[in-house]
Amino acid sequence: MADLAVFAVPLTTRFRGITVREGVLLRGEAGWGEFSPFLEYDDPTAAPWLACAREAADRGWPAPVRDRVPVNVTVPACGPEEAHAIVRAGGCRTAKVKVAERGQDPTQDEARLEAVRDALDAVGPGGLVRIDANGGWDVEEACRRIPVLERAAGGLEYVEQPVATVEDLALVRRRVSVPIAADESIRRAADPYRVRDLGAADVAVLKVQPLGGVRACLRIAEDIGMPVVVSSAVESSVGIAAGVALAAALPELHHACGLATVQLLSDDVARHPLLPVDGELPVGPAEVDPARLARLAADPDRVAHWRTRLDRVAALLDDAPPDLGQDRRS
Repeated sequence: MADLAVFAVPLTTRFRGITVREGVLLRGEAGWGEFSPFLEYDDPTAAPWLACAREAADRGWPAPVRDRVPVNVTVPACGPEEAHAIVRAGGCRTAKVKVAERGQDPTQDEARLEAVRDALDAVGPGGLVRIDANGGWDVEEACRRIPVLERAAGGLEYVEQPVATVEDLALVRRRVSVPIAADESIRRAADPYRVRDLGAADVAVLKVQPLGGVRACLRIAEDIGMPVVVSSAVESSVGIAAGVALAAALPELHHACGLATVQLLSDDVARHPLLPVDGELPVGPAEVDPARLARLAADPDRVAHWRTRLDRVAALLDDAPPDLGQDRRS
């Protein structure tokens, strides 16, 4: 099997505007790593993603303190019938629901959340719902919409990234009763600790590829001073395994993690895809299946694109400071 492979996996439903997930797998002495920044990301934004892949391939991960990680099912901005079916098939007691999708009517969010609550309650009491707006509202709209969606969901565990900026996140947090989680305000910020400094969130969402790897995320988790939810960037099982390694190494884990997104893929490169059983994922590396990898190999033009991109980002990363600018703890 080659030490570098470019994959293309169709999604089961449109997510983040894409229908195919592409990326590169790198093999080193410690195993396989995944480099799969989204196509619109520039090279500096993609550099931490490559640092994460190299960590997995060349160094491996810190020792875990747990052998399984609880996860949520992810519900895209789909219709209520599809949302209901996704939750019932997901096998999780926590659901993360996308809201504030551009071009959709706000009532569609409410119908989706009502369907998700119905699906959770059909299994039994105690199911949790969290929503993710991906910064799609302004402050006033967020403060109007969150109470409405809280009622539609029968209660919300938290709202992830309701507004785009850290400053606005802090304003929303002071005006609503639902806890606030920060995602883009950490992983795409020049200073990931500004969320802490402004008191802008109750929960920190960490994504292992965008933040440069497991060890980089552990530093942030230690210093940011709030509960952590580890979430995915819709990777193959190879990339998800890195997120699971982070969640497994955290001293405390108060919430289910957003790592069950292999459910959004129509296929996978791993011999045993990382799919939840009883709402949990096992801790450990993903074993790449040569036959699956061959089946999911990208077309030659896409391979050329990814090899060129990888070379550019590698050159940029090799000239960057070792901490990728993430170790700002003051």
